[in-house]
Amino acid sequence: MENIALIWTILFGLAVGSFLNVVIYRLPRKKKFLLERSICVNCDRQLKWYHNIPILSYLFLRGKCGYCSKTISFRYPLVEIVNALAYVYFLNHFGLSVNFYVYSLLTSVLIVIFYIDLDFQIIPDAINFPLMIIGLGVSFLPGGIGIKAAVIGLLVGGGSLYLVAMIGDFLFKKESMGGGDIKMAAMLGAFLGWQKVLFIFVSSAFIGLVVSLVIMAYSAKLRQTRMIPFGPFLSLAAMLAILYGDNIINYYLINFVYVN
Repeated sequence: MENIALIWTILFGLAVGSFLNVVIYRLPRKKKFLLERSICVNCDRQLKWYHNIPILSYLFLRGKCGYCSKTISFRYPLVEIVNALAYVYFLNHFGLSVNFYVYSLLTSVLIVIFYIDLDFQIIPDAINFPLMIIGLGVSFLPGGIGIKAAVIGLLVGGGSLYLVAMIGDFLFKKESMGGGDIKMAAMLGAFLGWQKVLFIFVSSAFIGLVVSLVIMAYSAKLRQTRMIPFGPFLSLAAMLAILYGDNIINYYLINFVYVN
């Protein structure tokens, strides 16, 4: 039974990952992504079902469109693989429990946000607002963080980044952080609670600083524009919080707060 569950989890994760690629491409372009057949982004031809088999189609077609032979971005199989690996991780740690489904959903959403914000510097309200409601809703489920913790997390998450945005706007005399980032932080707080969302806030700032310095050191364009989206850093920090947040927070509390 464990092997069967593992196989189905992998297949399900790959299938959802394939759908995530559709959402990543179509949602910011305001195109329908439900019940619509996939097309090649280069030649606009409708793809056959066997062109859309996760991983296998990419390998069989050697990373090219079956019609126009244009190169298909490696991002497509990467999203499928990362999503499936995350599902397997949650299956091993939580079994087929509520936490498995909640964290799997949140991880898939983070993958979508990561790439949309990376490409378009936006985090759509169509993602943030429904997920805020879902985050509050799942807090009532067995093993959930509870509605009180979810509401506090939402307020702390959104409020913290809103305060940072106000300070940044004042210091730099221009918008320093998008509203999508603030709403995303609120959404994460609803799912994970205030302690983990504060951990996400600190971690994302650190990751963003390191990555930005490295990228700007090698990119003249970024040194001039200084426009680096924050959503990908929030997504990476949120994944870190999901995977290791409890251990890191407990380590900090035991060694730095509760020390006599």
